Amino acid sequence: KVKKEVDVEAEEEDDDDDKEDDEEKDDVETKDDEEKDEKADKKKATKKTVFEWEQVNTQKAIWLRAKEDVTEEEYTEFYKSISKDYLDPLAYTHFNAEGEIEFKSILYLPKKAPFDMMDNYHSKKSEVKLFVRRVLVAEKFDDLLPRYMNFVRGVVDSDDLPLNVSREQLQQNKIMKVISKKLVRKVLELMKKLAKEEESGGDDDEEKDEDEEKSDKAEKKEEKKEKSGEEATWTKFWKEFNKNLKMGCYEDDSNRSKLSKLLRFTTTKSEGKEISLDKYLDRMQESQESIYYMSGDSIHVMLKAPALQIFKKKDIEVLMLSDHLDEPCLQKLADYEGKKFVSIQKADVKLDETEEEKKRFSKIKDMFKPLTDWWKETLTELTEKGAMKDAGVKIERVEVSKRLTDSPVVVVTSQFGYSAQQERVMKAQAFQNKEQISMMSGRKTLEINPNHPIIADLLAKVKASKENSAAKDTAAVLFQTALIESGYEIADPSALVNRVYRLMSKELGVDPDAPLKEVDVPEEEEEAEEEDGDDKDEDDKDKDEKEEL
Repeated sequence: KVKKEVDVEAEEEDDDDDKEDDEEKDDVETKDDEEKDEKADKKKATKKTVFEWEQVNTQKAIWLRAKEDVTEEEYTEFYKSISKDYLDPLAYTHFNAEGEIEFKSILYLPKKAPFDMMDNYHSKKSEVKLFVRRVLVAEKFDDLLPRYMNFVRGVVDSDDLPLNVSREQLQQNKIMKVISKKLVRKVLELMKKLAKEEESGGDDDEEKDEDEEKSDKAEKKEEKKEKSGEEATWTKFWKEFNKNLKMGCYEDDSNRSKLSKLLRFTTTKSEGKEISLDKYLDRMQESQESIYYMSGDSIHVMLKAPALQIFKKKDIEVLMLSDHLDEPCLQKLADYEGKKFVSIQKADVKLDETEEEKKRFSKIKDMFKPLTDWWKETLTELTEKGAMKDAGVKIERVEVSKRLTDSPVVVVTSQFGYSAQQERVMKAQAFQNKEQISMMSGRKTLEINPNHPIIADLLAKVKASKENSAAKDTAAVLFQTALIESGYEIADPSALVNRVYRLMSKELGVDPDAPLKEVDVPEEEEEAEEEDGDDKDEDDKDKDEKEEL
């Protein structure tokens, strides 16, 4: 309420006075003075106190206004007020949904991920505020957006939802499911728009690079600066929220195909940049039937992996998965645009071969059969009865490799077993089940390089004598070093260390079984050292006495 004083009678008398002034123009001076005195007395007597309602919130809610009427500053201020964020939003979408169910919404993508975004991931609620007829019903609502979109901020206002119902009943309302689907679709469309802007910016760069000679240098610099800012939008978003999109690809069956187009990966040909799967398909060789990938702790380590050698030689691009969520995400996808995902760290990787190469390989296989059979028996004994019986490693077979060009050996796992990276992740879990890990780790296959001199020498030794101790030591050391190089862990490294010491002793011409001897220090040297020490102490004392004097 607002208190006001209004002059009601004074206004009426003012109108009458105006009429009298028009009629009597002759006696203006005398009458004016009298009228002024009368008006002053009447105004004081006719003041009245009135109470009126004044509207304080004259502005409409921002989501009820048209997009054209809302400025960028107003969108930014509204985002900061609802999210308590000090940074401006990265992108936003303002829309009105029409049809059977009508609602209005503004959704924002933040610039930076919250520090606790992935903490309590499964119990976190959506941060979108729900309004019903401009009345706030819930600040955090479970079923409004899926878990992997818990970073999205904004508001939803619907007139179709019942206002006099508890929140528990509102959650089970069918209208909420329809609203949720539309919100998810709008967020995905916003992300797709950002990703397309980045790709179109990259294409424009390539076209303008060809016409560099015709354009001026100053214009080029300005254009490049503008483009770098545009391209950074999706790159920034991917750096902050890539884990959410990968989790969405794993959890959301209905939107998996849409999310897969937003994924970005580093490859052997991308020069450290992350590219989309569409770009990978564009650069694929015509004869290539699968999308190849490998996982590891870092790209630097993966580039040196022996399993990658044949792909480098044949110039085949391979996805490098350095994040723990990458491999489960691709395994859930299974294929992309009809091309299956294949791990190069697993057995049964098929590459294109000519008939001559197939015939040559079958002949080499027969030549090295004595070595592969002997090696399989040796490793079976080592892993089941020998030093590695507690390691949980099971050998499936030893065979000639098609993927090695430089390294002598490599270890790969079975098609449906854990890769080296997955084994490390599973072993790092607080509530790990060792029996389950050993069961899922899969049987290992040792692949040998027939062109390597070590393998050729080992074949010659095995043909001469299968009981050769040097050959057995070499075979065991090669298998254990191949496990380490392929990314697997050795349960008992002492066996490998002892074998390395023995090989070093033989290389130096020292008997590895020679007993240890204590070093004998001559007594005369000890006494001479003691006497020298006493003389030094006496000299120091004399010097101190002289300084005092």
